[in-house]
Amino acid sequence: MFKKVLVANRGEIAVRIIRALKEMNIHSVAIYSDCDRDSLHRMYADSSYPLHGNKAADTYMNMEKILRIAKESNVDAIHPGYGFLAENEDFAELVEKNGITFIGPKSKTIELMGNKIAARKMMAEAGIPTVPGSVGGVASYDEAKRIADAIGYPLLIKAAAGGGGVGMRVVQKPEDLQEMFERARHQAESVFGDGTVFIEKYIDDARHIEFQIFADKYGNVVHLGDRDCSIQRRHQKIIEESPSSALDEATREKMGEVAVSIARVADYQTAGTVEFIFSKGEFYFLEMNTRLQVEHPVTEMLTGIDIVKTQISLAAGNPLPFTQEEIHFRGHAIECRICAEDPLNGFMPSPSRITDYRTPGGIGVRVDSGVYKNFEITSHYDSMISKLIVWGSTRKEAVARMQRALREYVITGPKTNIPYLCAVMDCGEFQSGTINTKFVEEHPQLFDTAKAICEQLYVPFGEKKSDYIASIEWRLGFAL
Repeated sequence: MFKKVLVANRGEIAVRIIRALKEMNIHSVAIYSDCDRDSLHRMYADSSYPLHGNKAADTYMNMEKILRIAKESNVDAIHPGYGFLAENEDFAELVEKNGITFIGPKSKTIELMGNKIAARKMMAEAGIPTVPGSVGGVASYDEAKRIADAIGYPLLIKAAAGGGGVGMRVVQKPEDLQEMFERARHQAESVFGDGTVFIEKYIDDARHIEFQIFADKYGNVVHLGDRDCSIQRRHQKIIEESPSSALDEATREKMGEVAVSIARVADYQTAGTVEFIFSKGEFYFLEMNTRLQVEHPVTEMLTGIDIVKTQISLAAGNPLPFTQEEIHFRGHAIECRICAEDPLNGFMPSPSRITDYRTPGGIGVRVDSGVYKNFEITSHYDSMISKLIVWGSTRKEAVARMQRALREYVITGPKTNIPYLCAVMDCGEFQSGTINTKFVEEHPQLFDTAKAICEQLYVPFGEKKSDYIASIEWRLGFAL
C-alpha cells in the first residue's frame, strides 16, 4: 500500500480524499493556491505545499509545479480528484514516466475515452448501442448537412474533446445548422485546442443515467448500480439520485451488464463511470468518465462501499475486494450540489465571505464540504460550496429528507442555489419522478417558487412580514 499520496485538487473533493487517506493510514500531501492558504483541505492534510498564484493555469492546472512538489515530497502516488487535471492524459503520462502512480486509469485509456469520436467508434464496433449520428469528426458544413438530412432534426453538435456541455449545440431546424456548427467548432477550438466536432441525433424526453464501475488489473469488473443525473442546467448536473425511477429491474440489469462490457472493451482499470442516454425504453452509450465523479457519494450511501478507498487500493495493485454478487443496494439516495450562485439572477456566481455556516444533520444526512464560517468563496474556481446527500428507505422518504435538510442548511454571505433546490424538491413532477434533461427549462415557475418558499416556512407561525424578511435572507442567503 502507498505510504504518501499527493492530492492534486482543492475544496470538498480534496477533503474527501484526505479523509480516506487518513482512514487508510496514508500520509496526505495537499497543494494550495494563494487564495486557498486558509482552506480546509490545506489545514486538514498531514503536509502542504504552496503553488504560488491564483489562476487555475498557474496552480491546480500547472503540471510542472505539481510534479515538482510530488518529487520533492517523495510521494508514492497522486490522486487528481475530479476536474482540473483528472482527465488530462498528458499529466497522467508525466506522472507515470516519473515513477509515481497516477490514481486513475492509464494515460492511454484517458486519451482514448476522452475523445468521444474514438470512444463512440470503438463501442459501435463492439456492438454497444450508440446514438445515431456521424461515425467520425465532421469537417465541413456540407458534410454536416448531409448527416443532418440523413438522421433528421433535432440534432446535437458536440465537441470531440469536450465535456460539461462545452462545445455542444442543439439544432432544431435546418436553417440554424450552419451557425450552430461554426459556433460549436469555434468554442471547442478555443477551450480545448481541438475544433473537431461530431453530430448525433438529439434524443427527446431523455434521461441521463450512468453506472459506476470498478475494474482491477486482474480482469475483474463490477458495477455499483445506476445514478440518474437528468436534472441539469446548461448540461451541468445539479441533482443526482439512485436508483433511477425510470428503470425497471430488467432494464437496470441489462444496462449494468453493458456498462461492464464497455469497461472490458476499453481494457479499463480502477474507478470509472459509463454514461447512457435513456428514452422510451431504449438506452445508448454516451461517454465514459475516467475519474471519480462528483456524485459518487450517492452510490456510497446506497451500497456502503467507500469508492475513494477502493480506488486507492486498486491503484496500489490490490484486487477488487468484492464480486458483483456481494454488492447489495439498499434504499434511495439523492445529492444536491450547493453552489455560491444567484438563482434569481441567471445563476450568476456569487463569490463572497461566508458570514454564517450551519450544516443540516439527522439520520441519513451527509455533507461533503470544504468550507467553514469566515471562509472566502473565491471567483478563481468553480462555485460549488458543498454536496448535500441524503438517504431514505424509499424515494419518497429521501425526497422528504432532502426537503428538510435543505431548509436546515444555513449559508450566509454568498447567495446560494438552496432556494432553487428547495423548489425542485417541492415540485410535483420531480416528486413523481417525471423528469428529463430539459426539466429546468420546462419549469420556469420554479424561480417564483424559490421566492415563495420563505412564506411557506414562516407565515404559519404568524410572524409579521417585516420581521421575517431579514430572517429569510439570513437563512436562504439571498436578498428579496
